[in-house]
Amino acid sequence: MRILVLMKVVPDTYVDRSLSLETGLAVRTSEEAVLDEVDERALEAALTVLDRDPETEVIVLAMAPALAQSSLRKALAMGATHAVHVVDDALVGADVTLTAEALAAAARRVGFDVIAAGNASTDGGGGAVPAAMAELLALPAATFLSELELTAEGVSGVRVTEAATLRIEAPLPAVVSVTEAMPAPRMPNFKGLMAAKKKAIEVLSLADLGVDALDPEASRAIMIAIRERPPRSGGVRIVDEGDAGERLAAFLVENRLA
Repeated sequence: MRILVLMKVVPDTYVDRSLSLETGLAVRTSEEAVLDEVDERALEAALTVLDRDPETEVIVLAMAPALAQSSLRKALAMGATHAVHVVDDALVGADVTLTAEALAAAARRVGFDVIAAGNASTDGGGGAVPAAMAELLALPAATFLSELELTAEGVSGVRVTEAATLRIEAPLPAVVSVTEAMPAPRMPNFKGLMAAKKKAIEVLSLADLGVDALDPEASRAIMIAIRERPPRSGGVRIVDEGDAGERLAAFLVENRLA
């Protein structure tokens, strides 16, 4: 089985994060770049299959700036077979549709039985890329799973919603995404760290994938304005003088909270 795991490299949540007022994008540095933790849980699920069957291939796929290479080495140290890194200046600030298009093209090129990912990244939080890739690849999508089982016959798992707990099954090939309810990822050991130095990271550009980031026929989201977040105000204090209810109701309506 060949399992392709999507890995996003994000700014560390334990440091202060900021947006550039020139680009409107998150400020990223190699020192603060880490693998998204929920994607690491998807990788752990894939590595569990590898533990059972040494013939399994676990390939990590990332669309990220060049500074992400050191973070991808961690995924290799955890046990991934090799890594594929999509990097291109035209992908800076890419929206969900362009991201899914580039990753789907890379997945076709690499080949897979299963594509696994976290349900949503900590920097963007869109939660739509796995489903968008499934649409582009014409595959079943089992998303937002809190439990996952991967076999040579198919995928199955549990999705918990506000209304019900669902058991989901799909044949291969398929796309799956998991939540933070999945088991925590393993830590790389010394042997893995040494082995990661020798494992390959294949670098691909949009030209390699045949994707045009500026395709006028494709749907793209664009940024039209950037503003600094306004300072916090002291808020409104309502003292009950017999009309507090009316004043509170008026405040909610005025601020579109009711």
